[in-house]
Amino acid sequence: MRVAVAGAGVFGRNHLRVVRELETAGEGVALVAAVDPDAARAEEAARQYGVPVFASIDELKNADLKLDAACVAVPTVKHHEVAAALLDAGLDLLVEKPLAANLKEADDLIERAERGGRIVQPGHLERFNPAVLAVEPKLKRPMFFEAHRLSVFTPRALDVDVVLDLMIHDLDIVLTFAGSAVREVRAVGLPILSPKVDIANVRVEFESGCVANFTASRVSTERVRKLRFFEPRQYVSIDYARRDVLVIRVTEATGVSGAGAPGFTFDKPEVTEGEPLRLEIESFLDAVRTRREPRVTARQGRAALELALKIQATMAAHAERAGLGTRGLGTRD
Repeated sequence: MRVAVAGAGVFGRNHLRVVRELETAGEGVALVAAVDPDAARAEEAARQYGVPVFASIDELKNADLKLDAACVAVPTVKHHEVAAALLDAGLDLLVEKPLAANLKEADDLIERAERGGRIVQPGHLERFNPAVLAVEPKLKRPMFFEAHRLSVFTPRALDVDVVLDLMIHDLDIVLTFAGSAVREVRAVGLPILSPKVDIANVRVEFESGCVANFTASRVSTERVRKLRFFEPRQYVSIDYARRDVLVIRVTEATGVSGAGAPGFTFDKPEVTEGEPLRLEIESFLDAVRTRREPRVTARQGRAALELALKIQATMAAHAERAGLGTRGLGTRD
C-alpha cells in the first residue's frame, strides 16, 4: 500500500515516522512521498526519509506515484482544501482532528468520500489509547463524566482555539461513550496568551440524562489528560497519559452485625500496551485494505466538530452577556 503524508510539521513528522516504522516492520505499507510548502521542513523530511517532498498537492498528483492512501496533517484551516484534492484523486484518507474547520467543509468531504467510495477516518487519537480500548467493551450506562485536559502553552496549533485543539478529543470520547444526542450546552472560555480561547469550561447535558463536564487549558503549569465517569454502582478513571484504568465498584458486603453493608472493590483492568498513533494508522490501513468502515467514521468526526462549534457559539454568547467582548470567540469585538 503506497502512502503519502501531507504536512511535515509536528504532527506530520509523527505520521512520517510511524508509516516508515510499519514499512520497516514488513506491514505491507510503503512511505513514498510527503508534501509541505515550507522549504526547511521539506528538506529535512526528504533527507530523513529518503522520499520526494513536494511543495503542493498539485505537484504530488502530477508526479503519478500510484498512491493508495494519505495522512493529512496540515493546519485545520487547510484540511478541506487538501483532503478534497486528495479524495478527488481517488485516495483514502486519515485526516487529523478536527475533520474540518466548519460543518460545510466537513459535509463536503463526507459527500466526496461517499460519492467516490473512499474511506475518510478522522484522527481522533484517544479512541486508540490503550486505556480507552480496555474500557470501551465494558461500558454499562455512563451517567456523569468529568474530563480534564491541561497543557502548557506552546506556539503550536494556534490557528484554532483550545476547544478544537484539545477539548475535541474528550468531546469525541464522551459522545461515543454516552451514545445519546446533545440536549443542552453551557460554556465559558477566555483568551489568555493567544488571540483565541486558551481555557474553557463546558457542561453538556444529553437527552439520556447523562451530564458531562469538560475543562481544557493550553496555558496550564502542568499536563493532565484524564477522564472520569460514573455508572450505576461503578466509577471509572482513565489516565490517558499513563494509559491506565481504575475501576471502583460498589458491592454488598456483610458487616460485623451480619447486616448487609455497602463495600468497594478496586480493579485495574489489563491494558495492552501500544502507541496510540501507530494503532490508529494500523486501523486506518486495515480499513483501506478490507474496505470496512473505520473505527472512527467521518460522521463521528462531524459530530464532534458540531459539538465543538456549538460550544464556541455558547462561549461567545456568554462573553457578550458578561461584557467581556468576543475577541477570540468566533465573532468581532
